[in-house]
Amino acid sequence: MKSTERVHSNTPESAFDGHVLWSPVKSIWFLVNLFAALFIAPLAFSFSSFTVFVLLTIITLCFGHSLGMHRLLIHRSYECPKWMEYLFVYLGVLVGMAGPIGMLMQHDLRDWAQRQKRCHDFLLHGSKILKDGWWQLNCDLVLQHPPEFTIEEEVSKNKFYLFIEKYWLLQQLVIAIPLYLLGGIPWLVWGVSVRIVISVGGHWLIGYFAHNHGQRTWTVEGAAVQGHNIRIAGFLSMGEAWHNNHHAYPGSAMLGLYKGESDPGWWVLNALHNIGLVKNIKLPKDLPRRSELVVEDEELAGRVERELEECSIARFIRREH
Repeated sequence: MKSTERVHSNTPESAFDGHVLWSPVKSIWFLVNLFAALFIAPLAFSFSSFTVFVLLTIITLCFGHSLGMHRLLIHRSYECPKWMEYLFVYLGVLVGMAGPIGMLMQHDLRDWAQRQKRCHDFLLHGSKILKDGWWQLNCDLVLQHPPEFTIEEEVSKNKFYLFIEKYWLLQQLVIAIPLYLLGGIPWLVWGVSVRIVISVGGHWLIGYFAHNHGQRTWTVEGAAVQGHNIRIAGFLSMGEAWHNNHHAYPGSAMLGLYKGESDPGWWVLNALHNIGLVKNIKLPKDLPRRSELVVEDEELAGRVERELEECSIARFIRREH
């Protein structure tokens, strides 16, 4: 099921009529890890603990959040064996934002609302940066007329997904206990708390700028907010910062579409395809044309069309076996 098909509403006010409330679990979870990252991690710093932080951040953000949660579970932009899907989504849970169903619903609600003519500031990152940061990291939006969700049964009734959805916070113990046993407090704080703060906080920060500032190739006519490409964060975000591209082609497994747009998530996915673990990858040329999608600068039109074709040839290397 496409992400655009999961959310339904016949009420025009659904996307904007609501209020923001403090979420105790969400807020305490982030603030406790923030406290540990600010006041304990500097005192417990070591080269090995920093290495653990870097490696676990790369693994959970690339394989988990970008490839597992976003490009696979939410957008179904490629296919892979079930064991790989479960592994990638589980690594996405370890990022520390939400369980798989919670992530899917948060993402789809935001994407749906942003395509409407009007949507709440919470959903379009429309407030000043400090207010938006408090909202996104510590609060939830309660809509007066929430839309209906239709989540495919392979997710909504999947015992594995239901289990890690219910106990997603406790999944940190799977890595926290080994980290403590192997490296003590330094490995624990850097491998869990610092990683969570950087990953969750970074996700919010990129989302804020990606909906307010940056380069745009495409405009989605009639949408409440446009996506922007944040070039400086393309590599560090595993390709997720190419958000104008994603707004234009949400079903594409490739996010860095044009030359010079680094997309580590795509590099990994391409390599997995080349060894036969991934198939049926969706690219812009495979998606239906959208009448509401227009090129911002007409002078770019020719280059854009040419590079969209080239991205499936020069950058998507198929090996025949």
